[in-house]
Amino acid sequence: MRVSVVILPIYRAPEALARWRAAEDAGFDGAWTYDHLSWRSFRDEPWFGSVPTLAAAATATSRIRLGTLVSSPNFRHPVTFAKEVMTLDDLSGGRFTLGIGAGGTGYDATALGQEPWPPRERQDRFEEFLGLMDTLLTSPATTFRGDYYAADEARMLPGCVQQPRVPFAVAATGPRGLRLAARLGQAWVTYGDPKRLSGLAPDEYAAAVAGQLRRLEEACAEQGRDPRDLDRIMLNGSTGERALESVDAFVDFAGRYAEVGMTEIAVHMPVPDSVFATDEVVFEKIIRDGLPQVRGL
Repeated sequence: MRVSVVILPIYRAPEALARWRAAEDAGFDGAWTYDHLSWRSFRDEPWFGSVPTLAAAATATSRIRLGTLVSSPNFRHPVTFAKEVMTLDDLSGGRFTLGIGAGGTGYDATALGQEPWPPRERQDRFEEFLGLMDTLLTSPATTFRGDYYAADEARMLPGCVQQPRVPFAVAATGPRGLRLAARLGQAWVTYGDPKRLSGLAPDEYAAAVAGQLRRLEEACAEQGRDPRDLDRIMLNGSTGERALESVDAFVDFAGRYAEVGMTEIAVHMPVPDSVFATDEVVFEKIIRDGLPQVRGL
């Protein structure tokens, strides 16, 4: 079981770089950041752009894997974003993973002045967006015209360090998203059942994810693909599970998800006075004593 950490893009440069270096020094396998223009309770607080944040993190670290968790089409275009993704892959020496999903209906969905897209259109856009991203990142020049996006001789040179392109970690829980993960993903991301995020016993949360994983396996079978080819990432923090309450709680949490077939858990670096508030001393104990135990799962 791999363990990664989410570092929110809320810190000015000196502190931000220190946190990315600390994540690498602590032994985390990966470090992610949110790709939003702002986010929920942080909307009126400092919040920086994910791409320049990750560019700085790439130059401040040497081993740890970096990525977005997750990007979406809400405020991006595939041509410009593919160029940024290719650049992040180069800056990191091939350590970048693009976490990406359909996006939601919050602030990001209206910040550019548009009306929120209906669910069907949001998923339609996501499929076209990700398909075009795949083409852009694997081709030196792309011309494309779809229902929502277009490219005209869009150049992607010299191409990605990772070949044939950077890996996609596709966030999905519904059938169309799971089929897209099976078709284009190198990893799958879930944060649990969006309809049951509280009030369940620990085993019930894991059982919900196990059900999603079974549907992902069915989607992989339709694509003639071995589901074991996909990494499977559980993002902690949305359900009622208190994974960072103690070392034992952390190990138990990781064990439940390892048992159902997940290969990575992602936890949030503590942010005081927020939904991600965690005792700093306990977090340090989890790093020191919990990570070695979870690695063996």
